[in-house]
Amino acid sequence: MRIGIVGGGMAGLMAAYRLGQAGHQVSVYEAQPSLGGQAGTFPIAGNRLEHFYHHIFHSDLAVLDLIDELGLSDRLVWHHNRSGYFYGGRIHDFVTPLDLIKFKPLPFLSRIILGVQTLWLQHFGDWRKLERITAKEWLLKRGTRPIYDVVWGALLRGKFGDLDERVNMAWLSTKIQVRRAHNGGEWHESLGYVMGSLQLLIDGLEQRIRADGGSIHTSAPVERVHVVEGRCTGLTYTENGTSFTDDLDAVIMTVGSHVALQIAPDMPNDYRRLLEVQRYQGAIVLVATMDRSLVDNYWLSLPEHDIPLVVALEHTNFIEPEHYQGKRILYLSNYVSPEHPQFHMSKEELLELYEPTLRRLNPAFRLDWINESWLFKDRFGQPVFDVNYSQRIPSHETGIKGLYLANTSQIYPEDRGVNFALRLGETITTIVQGGTARASLRW
Repeated sequence: MRIGIVGGGMAGLMAAYRLGQAGHQVSVYEAQPSLGGQAGTFPIAGNRLEHFYHHIFHSDLAVLDLIDELGLSDRLVWHHNRSGYFYGGRIHDFVTPLDLIKFKPLPFLSRIILGVQTLWLQHFGDWRKLERITAKEWLLKRGTRPIYDVVWGALLRGKFGDLDERVNMAWLSTKIQVRRAHNGGEWHESLGYVMGSLQLLIDGLEQRIRADGGSIHTSAPVERVHVVEGRCTGLTYTENGTSFTDDLDAVIMTVGSHVALQIAPDMPNDYRRLLEVQRYQGAIVLVATMDRSLVDNYWLSLPEHDIPLVVALEHTNFIEPEHYQGKRILYLSNYVSPEHPQFHMSKEELLELYEPTLRRLNPAFRLDWINESWLFKDRFGQPVFDVNYSQRIPSHETGIKGLYLANTSQIYPEDRGVNFALRLGETITTIVQGGTARASLRW
């Protein structure tokens, strides 16, 4: 078959790779100048780095398998996670069970209850039972108000903003299970990273797609998917200012739901309505290089209401600064609605907004610590999953023969990430070749 894939992120590249291996003629169309999507990278301090911070869990089997398949296992390193939690004007260690016992912002009994909650959720079986109730309702019924206000509610508010009370408990439970470490009984969580960045995986997939006869178009936004008598017949895209139309037997859209609506307006009304109601939080990430370290932690959660950030992540407290010409690399991240004023700020405006928070983390901080900075945004950064979402999840089959959708709104109840994007690419490959249409609902 001649198959077009709209979107050159990890799901699209994985699908193109597997379909090419199976003997299909594959073309990838990516609107941006480079491949990778949310896993894309940029040059920084003599190396490359992800636009949006990434690390690997021991449970990320799809990523680990691909690293091995591409011959990159020698580039994978593991380090202990040094997470912190900034609350009440100080940084609290927040990695091991002992850290939890010492977490003074919660009363002692609440710390014990939080530990029991976490342990129970790590081993909870049927997530469908938890999607019938909001996370807030479940947590308040089975915990205390201080736990919710200081920990769980802060996590939900930081991720989903004003939509935090709509998120169902299945999403949070599954996220906790994914975070559960498999470290041979060690208390400290270990995280992995590919030295040289995820660009090595992106390049490896690109090379294999091309080796199998596939074509890849960058800076090539798709204008329209064509449908004749209920069947997808191809698409039109723009490259170097010229429009081209490719005749195809199938098209896989790996873009956000609202982009899919724009380029494929002929989808049936019932299917379109499922995409129209999908809500997303936009992701904002500002990356800065500095000559000195801001904090000692790798990952620092910022849960308090008056802080306009979710996470401050010092990458060079995880991967040594000598890999980046001695520079310190800091990520500053937030999730907001794409309509929120912060989503439309410049990096200079965001640095001015964030400066008081950085001074709270380190009173010595000054803006002149920052050498260079970069700003990345994604309006489809985080899908919002409300109660009983599984009943409204769109099928990968759109109702038009030969036209498929594979995006982060269908990864539920798992969260978006490279591991699940790769698995999504595997899933849609199976479906296009005649497999089960809703296989990705639960892997």
